[in-house]
Amino acid sequence: MSLNYIKNFYEGCLRPPTVIGQFHTLFFGSVRTFFLGVLGFAVYGNEALHFSCDPDKREINLYCYNQFRPITPQVFWALQLCTVFVPGAVFHLYAACKNIDQDEILQRPMSTVFYIISVLLRIILEVLAFWLQSHLFGFLVDPIYMCDVSALAKIFNISKCMVPEHFEKTIFLSAMYTFTIITILLCVAEIFEILFRRLGYLNQPVT
Repeated sequence: MSLNYIKNFYEGCLRPPTVIGQFHTLFFGSVRTFFLGVLGFAVYGNEALHFSCDPDKREINLYCYNQFRPITPQVFWALQLCTVFVPGAVFHLYAACKNIDQDEILQRPMSTVFYIISVLLRIILEVLAFWLQSHLFGFLVDPIYMCDVSALAKIFNISKCMVPEHFEKTIFLSAMYTFTIITILLCVAEIFEILFRRLGYLNQPVT
């Protein structure tokens, strides 16, 4: 029986009950993850090594880089992907434990409500991630970062640091914002698809 639960959970995660949900899974699981895993590493992989300040001392470079990047973008976006995945995974785990097939989810009022709630939670998490990303990384990466080293240096208070490949990082930031907006729109469209399909089920004549 436990193997059947795992099978239903796995199939539910890969094949949501809506057409837009399936496209969202493809876009979310494939394109977005590939973009982050491959191009994200290429853009941000060696950023700390090439981040240099004036004067070019190791302790100042590390101190300013930690100030410049409280959290590395790859870690933030990986946490975003994992967090947004949780509501859908919890719902499909619930459906698997209740032995609800994917084709029956939208035919049952209670499971439909739970599924809509999971989609709404995904929207909230994506909006929150968008807001956090804008506060942590902004929308543009400047080539120069003015670092406050007053707690580290005694002679000077501000150190000028060079940000490597700032133009590539700006493009990548724009792409990640775009991915977040696309997934939010897909989630909203999925809710409308669910409502239209529910209305179709309710309007079907009883035979």
